[in-house]
Amino acid sequence: MKHSLPALPYQLDELAPKMSKETLEYHYGKHLQTYIDNLNKLIAGTPFEEKSLQQLVLEAEGPVFNNAAQTWNHTFFFDTLTPHQPEMPQPLADALARDFGSVEAFKEKFTQAATTLFGSGWTWLASDKDGHLSIVSEPNAGNPLKKGLKPLLVIDVWEHAYYIDYRNRRAAYIEAFWGLVNWAKVGARL
Repeated sequence: MKHSLPALPYQLDELAPKMSKETLEYHYGKHLQTYIDNLNKLIAGTPFEEKSLQQLVLEAEGPVFNNAAQTWNHTFFFDTLTPHQPEMPQPLADALARDFGSVEAFKEKFTQAATTLFGSGWTWLASDKDGHLSIVSEPNAGNPLKKGLKPLLVIDVWEHAYYIDYRNRRAAYIEAFWGLVNWAKVGARL
């Protein structure tokens, strides 16, 4: 299965000023494309060649896992953003309140986890098989699928996600991220 760059559900300039067109040109257009290109080269002629991206994340190790997971993670991240943020669905708000105390408490804990993740990686909101929500920070290409969890929301905290717009101010990038989350998509994943 040849993997390709997925279409974005918005134009490159629509997330500005929270996320600039230039950031998306590099982050989506170059970084993600490189992971996809590397993945296609790595799996060519191997048993992984016909596997889906999710199967690769679950089954592969080493460079194949790294490039597959980075492709999966970035695709999930970009698909969760929107220039026209909808209201949070009530079932999602209720689940966040149940497991974190309130929506605001969830945002504070998620922000803290993303801000303090050392180095590069991802912070996720995930659900277990019983529907319990948790915040999971993963270094590098980590993905909660590997732990049997269902991803609902993610923020990319690799520097390439924010350096053009925010330089080294990760906290400012995370604050802007909250204004771009497509809560309808997060709620539908619940």
